Amino acid sequence: MSTKQQALFIIFGGTGDLAKRKLYPALFALYQKGIINEHFAVIGTARRPWTDQHFQAVVQESLPDAKAAVAKKFDAHFYYQSHNVNDTEHYVTLKKLAQNLDEKYQIGGNRLFYLAMSPRFFGTIAQHLKSQAIVTADGYNRVIIEKPFGHDYTSAAELNQSISKYFSEDDVFRIDHYLGKEMVQNILAIRFGNNIFNSLWNNRYIDNLQITLSESLGVEERAGYYETAGALRDMVQNHILQIVSLLTMKMPTTYSETDIRREKICALKSLKVYQPQEVATNFVRAQYQAATGLKGYRQEDQIAPDSQTETFVAGKLLVASENFAGVPIYIRTGKRLRQKATRIDVVFKTVPGDIFAKQDLADNILTIEVEPEGKVSLQLNVKKIGQGYQLQEQQLDLSPENRNGEQIPEAYEKLLLDALMGDATNFTHWEEVAYSWKFVDAIRQAWDQSQQPLAEYPCGSMGPKQADELLTKDHRHWIYK
Repeated sequence: MSTKQQALFIIFGGTGDLAKRKLYPALFALYQKGIINEHFAVIGTARRPWTDQHFQAVVQESLPDAKAAVAKKFDAHFYYQSHNVNDTEHYVTLKKLAQNLDEKYQIGGNRLFYLAMSPRFFGTIAQHLKSQAIVTADGYNRVIIEKPFGHDYTSAAELNQSISKYFSEDDVFRIDHYLGKEMVQNILAIRFGNNIFNSLWNNRYIDNLQITLSESLGVEERAGYYETAGALRDMVQNHILQIVSLLTMKMPTTYSETDIRREKICALKSLKVYQPQEVATNFVRAQYQAATGLKGYRQEDQIAPDSQTETFVAGKLLVASENFAGVPIYIRTGKRLRQKATRIDVVFKTVPGDIFAKQDLADNILTIEVEPEGKVSLQLNVKKIGQGYQLQEQQLDLSPENRNGEQIPEAYEKLLLDALMGDATNFTHWEEVAYSWKFVDAIRQAWDQSQQPLAEYPCGSMGPKQADELLTKDHRHWIYK
């Protein structure tokens, strides 16, 4: 199937940080590969009174490694309109520009609307796109939405309803960039493409699952947003629970959007929603404190000096499914931790009736390192070289081979191409969002009612001691130190 595409991209929030850091480089990567070439155009909209020329210069600045001539040819496809999302007249102007560009570049009516701005505007934009007939009758019309998708289930449902009035679920692409990461996409390949793992991927053989998403940075320029969100809403509700669904879903009948989505929804539906007393037992929240010359969270700009916002979450999840009943899933995420890393550790049960019982054998552990390196390894026990029969642990490297030496595509590049092709496999369905929020809301509500103070951890550590104790009381430990 040809991957060459033709489309008009209309980016609401075209002057923002996301557009400059992620979207324009991703579009340029698709342009360099010939996936979008002559038959595409981009309209950037925002309140700033920019010209086309200034907008094109900004696009060029977002491509520091590009050859000037190629970047110039690319950014000639970019146009700007100063736009107030609440002003109907501005949509009339936008429609005229869109029609002109559709004809100029022979796009055929295909349109991708990227809402890279505050969710409170999503419903207004969707309404105007329909009422002012900016959507076309002779091509596809797809809406790409960034997180946060609500701040709880109620607000998410209201937000979803405000969009679904005007666009069907099949045309709404809720982006979670972790689903575009190469090693996250490898989870299904490892699980279902290898019988050695597929046959062992259940509660008979797996002792526990561990997911770590650690960040070395603090809140930086996102302080205003982070103070209203916290680590639970910012990382657990979306990225972590999406990974949990991929690790615990049943094998789909086929590798297709419909079948994969069905099983992911079932996996998230199977999450045990905790009562308040269970939250206190199974979850830890904490806030980073000044250390190693770095500010504590409450000393950061725009942060209240008495803030109760958590910058770290660790928890124990349980899934009420046939394959994973009784298997604890330990998760943790936080800011100002020792290093930036995303990894999954699948810890297998010890060998029953072990003939080497007198030796201290290491666990068999399958590790999927999403970042920084992107690799897979399997910890095994092997015989030490030499006399006697002493065993030692050894890592078996299972890193995917990049035979052509190609640069691994960035997540946004892959997800934009998926959206162009109408493939929502690696996007989030509304039901996935709904079950994720219901799980997270129970935790948030228990915390809001609790008098228990936030735990603390120093910048540069791997979190509070309570996160270690969460596993210690189960006679386990974090694999990633």
